[in-house]
Amino acid sequence: MRILWLILGLICVGLAFLGAITPILPTVPFLLVAAYAFARSSPRLEAWLLAHGTFGPLIQNWRDNGAISKPTKLISVVTMAATWLLSFVLGVSTMVLIIQAVVLGGAATFVLTRPHGPEGG
Repeated sequence: MRILWLILGLICVGLAFLGAITPILPTVPFLLVAAYAFARSSPRLEAWLLAHGTFGPLIQNWRDNGAISKPTKLISVVTMAATWLLSFVLGVSTMVLIIQAVVLGGAATFVLTRPHGPEGG
């Protein structure tokens, strides 16, 4: 079972990397799943992820407080809105735009209703 958790963690890190360079995929949810998977398969990779200068604090804040910082919330919601707007400008079908709006709206609601964390920022 450890090997399956390890494979899942590695896939999620890869998807998070793609999410960091494209506006369509998210980054942090994949990193959270990767951290969870690495905790069950590879303490070394879990430690590496938690020690990462950019992503480590985001993962730790989520683990400790179920929180998303204000800057991360802002980036997330702006990226979701930009993704939908790009789809609109590219002439994506109305049905896809509606589905996208519902899914992204739900995701934005989830992100915005999480606490900011102990620092309040």
